[in-house]
Amino acid sequence: MIFTETKLKGAYIIDVKRLEDERGFFGRSYCENEFEELGLTTGIKQTNVSYNKKKGTLRGMHMQNSPYEETKLVRCTRGAIYDVIIDMREDSETYKQWIGVELTADNYRMLFVPEGFAHGFITLEDNTDVTYQVTQFYTPGSERGIRWNDPAFNIQWPMEPVVISEKDQAHPDFENALTQV
Repeated sequence: MIFTETKLKGAYIIDVKRLEDERGFFGRSYCENEFEELGLTTGIKQTNVSYNKKKGTLRGMHMQNSPYEETKLVRCTRGAIYDVIIDMREDSETYKQWIGVELTADNYRMLFVPEGFAHGFITLEDNTDVTYQVTQFYTPGSERGIRWNDPAFNIQWPMEPVVISEKDQAHPDFENALTQV
């Protein structure tokens, strides 16, 4: 695997190192030893799949309250997404900064999202599947969210959303999100 640290400390773009031949290619998409060499949290507890019917479906911005904060390894297994993370760690030098990464079924790219980040994405194609490996079990009532278009972050989404759940539309602005339980 090829790990590229982003401008947000601890967040990595991970590309599959391909061993190619006439059959196609072989590569690893996860190796605990390689993650541990970089000091990245492992110990995946759950794998989730998000199926999205329509291009322009937006999910986010989501995070979990302590002590249920999740580290995520996100990959698009069908279609394409623009994946966005915001550093919400108050003691971080990149606090409140965001990045966006295009993850597609064809590029096999993944995004490693450390604890303390808000996460969301918008689909770039119809019938898109996203897989998340997470380090915590889902704990009802521990989630919180931030409005996807909050001017405090000025996220540059590649398109206007077409589909957003009522729950995601109701997320508060950043000022109010920190007090949300």
